[in-house]
Amino acid sequence: MTPLIIRAYRPSDANAVSRLFQEVYGDHYAQPDVYLPNMINQHNAEGHWQSMLAVDDTAVLGHAALRRDTPSNTAELALTVVHPAAQGQDIATRLGRELLRQAGSLGLKSASIMQVTHHPYTQRIAKKLGFHNTGLLPDYVPSPFGEPLPETMVMCCHMIEGHTRPLPDIQWPESCRALMQHLCSVFGTHQDTPRLATSLQIEQHQHRVDIIIQHLNDDLLEQLRQLPGHWVISARLELSRHFAWDLCSFSALGFAFTGLMPTSGDNGWFALFHRGVQVRSLDLGCVYMQQLHDDLQQNASATRSQRCADASIGARSAA
Repeated sequence: MTPLIIRAYRPSDANAVSRLFQEVYGDHYAQPDVYLPNMINQHNAEGHWQSMLAVDDTAVLGHAALRRDTPSNTAELALTVVHPAAQGQDIATRLGRELLRQAGSLGLKSASIMQVTHHPYTQRIAKKLGFHNTGLLPDYVPSPFGEPLPETMVMCCHMIEGHTRPLPDIQWPESCRALMQHLCSVFGTHQDTPRLATSLQIEQHQHRVDIIIQHLNDDLLEQLRQLPGHWVISARLELSRHFAWDLCSFSALGFAFTGLMPTSGDNGWFALFHRGVQVRSLDLGCVYMQQLHDDLQQNASATRSQRCADASIGARSAA
């Protein structure tokens, strides 16, 4: 049996890497870049991807990359794929471990990973590599497995040696205290939290609307309240010492808290809030992520019940 070699990506690998994604995922992979070998080369040449491969003497059998869309001190460990014939050899773990070993020399302070929840395999890999679960991204991408429901992702974070990403040192609300105290024990706390440079943003992503918010106030809350009720909205709000008020305000608008994710350009965090979700049962293997999912499902059921009641009242009034 030919031994596998873990090595850096070369421009001549582009076609083989693209074929690997096609063989494993068909045409369902959420990032279309992998279907254009020229894009794979371009991303690696420009430093947006740092790809690592598992190869034998005849084929590329595994791929993973550190991905940065913009210059920042954090990257996502992503684009991990292993050929079915090579599974069971810890290839994904070996690729991830090598990329994390190089992360410090690339100027990274942390790495994130988005784990699919369709099966527990990636969740086990993330734990092996020292990642910690921080939040849920509900119904985030079309299923790469051809399933009818979009894939919910678990967000994880790993600190590169010598760096920290502390949370605000505050009294956390009872509804999420267990999770937040756990994350404080992992990432530490600090009295001063960094401010984001980003301004208010809103974008359409397939079936949902993504909103990034630096600071929540009464005026913006009223504008959010007036957005169409049928919109599925994912909001990322800068985590700050005002979190208790932010949580209460978002809850009043029908949003559920789904944890944290790291910001891209500094050492801060986003608090995640979501409104509108597909009904599903997930076994996440993490008590904190399972609680977030169960709370989100409960919130969605309550919202649907309220809409049905409002529609019934409206129909009777019209009659």
